[in-house]
Amino acid sequence: MKKLCIAIDGPASAGKSTIAKIIAKNKNYIYLDTGAMYRAVTWACLNANKNISSEEDILEEMRNGKIQFKQIDNNQHVFWNDKDITLDIRKDNVTNNVSEVSAHKKVREALVKEQKEYGQNGGIVMDGRDIGTAVLPDAEVKIYLIASVDERAERRYKENISKGLPANLEQLKIDIQRRDELDMTRKVSPLKKAADAIEIDTTGLSISEVVYKIEEIIKKKEEL
Repeated sequence: MKKLCIAIDGPASAGKSTIAKIIAKNKNYIYLDTGAMYRAVTWACLNANKNISSEEDILEEMRNGKIQFKQIDNNQHVFWNDKDITLDIRKDNVTNNVSEVSAHKKVREALVKEQKEYGQNGGIVMDGRDIGTAVLPDAEVKIYLIASVDERAERRYKENISKGLPANLEQLKIDIQRRDELDMTRKVSPLKKAADAIEIDTTGLSISEVVYKIEEIIKKKEEL
C-alpha cells in the first residue's frame, strides 16, 4: 500500500500536534512537528540575545545551530545542537515571539526546504500552519483543524499546568487571538486553509473522535 503524505494545518492549540502524533504512530509514519522547528529557532535567537526583528541576525544564529528530533521514552524531544529544549520552546517568551521569527521570508524558506526533504518519500505526517499550502502542496491528505478561542486557551492552560509551566487562562485567550492575527496576516505563507483541505472543528470533540474522523479520510484515499 502506498505511503501517503498527510498535512495537518490550523491555528494555535487546535490539536494539530496531539492528533498528528497519534496518527503517525497508528500508521507507522514519520511525524514532523514543524512548529517546533520555528520555536527552536526562536528559542536559540532569544537565548543568544539576537534581534528577532532582523532577518540576518536570525539566519546567522541558524547557521550556528542544528535542530534535531529524538525519540526518548516514547516521546519526541527537540534539540538545538546538543541541548534538549523540548520544554523551553513551550514557554511564554518563545510562544509570544515565534510569530515574528516565522514571518521572515528567508527563515521560512530555509526551514521549508528541510521540511520538504522529509516529505519526499511519503509515509509522513506534518503539522503546522502552511503544510498543505507551501510545504506539501501535493499531499494526498490535507486536514485543517479549528476550534474556538475559549477551547484552545483551555487546552493550552491544562497543557502548561501539566508541564509545570506558568499559566493564566485569560492571558492565554488574549495571546491566542493575537497569534491568530499575526499568523493569518503575515506576508509570507500566512495561515490559511488549502483549497482542497478538509476542515474539522475540534470544539467539543475528544482526541479519539478527531483521530477517527481523520483516519476514515485516510482510508478513503488509500483505497483510490
